[in-house]
Amino acid sequence: MLKNLLTYIKQEDVAEQLYHSLVGIEIEEHRIDKNGKLSQHPYPANLGSRKYHPYLQSDFSESMNEVVTDPNPNIGGFLDQLDTLQTVLYRSMGQDEFIWPLSMPPVLESDDISFIKNHFERPAFAKYRNYLTDKYGIQRKIVTGVHVNFSVPEPVINRLYTHYEDQFKSLVEFKNALYFQLAQNFVLHRWLLTYLFGASPIAEMGYLPKPVAELVHPVRSIRNSIYGYVNNQDDQVNVTVYSSLHHYIDGITKAINNRHLYSPAEFYGPVRLRGQEKLKDYQTKGISYLEFRVLDNTPFTPNGISRHALYFIKFFLIYLLVKPVNQDNIQEQLKQSFENNNRVALESPDQPTFKEAEAVHIFDDLISMARSLHAHSEQLQALDDFSEVVTHPELTASAMLLPHIKNHSLMTFGVEVAKKWKAHRINNPKLLPAMANLSGAAQKLIFHAIRLGIRYYEVRDEHGEELLMLTYENVTQVVYSSKVSLKNPVDYLYELFPEIKKDAFEKWTL
Repeated sequence: MLKNLLTYIKQEDVAEQLYHSLVGIEIEEHRIDKNGKLSQHPYPANLGSRKYHPYLQSDFSESMNEVVTDPNPNIGGFLDQLDTLQTVLYRSMGQDEFIWPLSMPPVLESDDISFIKNHFERPAFAKYRNYLTDKYGIQRKIVTGVHVNFSVPEPVINRLYTHYEDQFKSLVEFKNALYFQLAQNFVLHRWLLTYLFGASPIAEMGYLPKPVAELVHPVRSIRNSIYGYVNNQDDQVNVTVYSSLHHYIDGITKAINNRHLYSPAEFYGPVRLRGQEKLKDYQTKGISYLEFRVLDNTPFTPNGISRHALYFIKFFLIYLLVKPVNQDNIQEQLKQSFENNNRVALESPDQPTFKEAEAVHIFDDLISMARSLHAHSEQLQALDDFSEVVTHPELTASAMLLPHIKNHSLMTFGVEVAKKWKAHRINNPKLLPAMANLSGAAQKLIFHAIRLGIRYYEVRDEHGEELLMLTYENVTQVVYSSKVSLKNPVDYLYELFPEIKKDAFEKWTL
């Protein structure tokens, strides 16, 4: 057990570095038409190839976009990038297309199911996708959500390791213990995030094959319940795989070998270990970061997740990192946590949760820890605000959706929000509002670089002048943002990166 982590964090004075842990997010979302039906337009050809695109991808269906940010130590930084990527997506899809703002899919009719099943333009994934279709059906595979990636700065890990060298044979072993303690704690406390951020109270027509008694009334989060995005019960990968790192690796490996799972990608647990291609390599090479997969898309912000929520989540992950896990009866604890989460997910959104008293106690601990570590004002404010949500369920996202439910449907609300967010972006005089500090020409260059799948970074030289670093296939070109010309940005990018073939993309103009 990793005891006294909080004490050593204070002793080593690394709290500020912990606050700059790297965070990135992946948001899944559907393109829809003006009536709220899933779009049947092809994936936008002007977004380049999905074989390598670092930021803009698609998932199970052609309508299901995935927006991926770079990891960033600053919440403001990666939210600005998320806004920029979302803007590029909005400006690249059809004029009659919009983004569905909810995790649960819109109404699904037989022609929607048929179209999704028969239209898929990623040949490399076709076999796996057909397997998933046969096993789970279309409906469950098109539920969307927000995934948060989190990694602790290596210097922090190195300094904390000096206090545990007598317990662990290597830095990798200590690092794995640190990350796996966070993973276990996250699973044990998942119910709290389901309460705070659940935003999928109902299923639209066509999602459920038959009526379910527990879903005749709105709930907190169908997506986070047993009726959402979960593995089948007979897949042999229930929540007890988090009993230890060995159980995680061995359990998923056995499920694959026994053909219960296709690959590690089919494991839909609330946390995934990340950083190694082969499961067995985590033992020797170590966990690089964790992927948390429990957040519903939030329709009350144009980016699917709010700045305030992220300040809370980042500090909450630090809290879970340092909180010791009692390994006695860990399997039973994990099983109970699964039941607790499902019960919270299926509660009425505007009613107190049965875990309210424990939630209040957790927030007391969070706020006490934040003050002892001299947390930033944004973190303290987020903790204070969400502590109020614990005792006021009417402030949760799921409860705020209740007035918008008409005839057990959020279709009208979803379409209205989708059109509002698109108008908000398309009608903005700035091409990339989150990069308004750049000239129009520089914004245009970044816009087309993102479309082509070129990574970009903003940095400053020793004189404070802004530079744009553009990277494609390990080749980096540096451009002074103030010197970007008004020449055709696409032609200029092809000059910088000639290996990107013009004939692979449609021509476009702004």
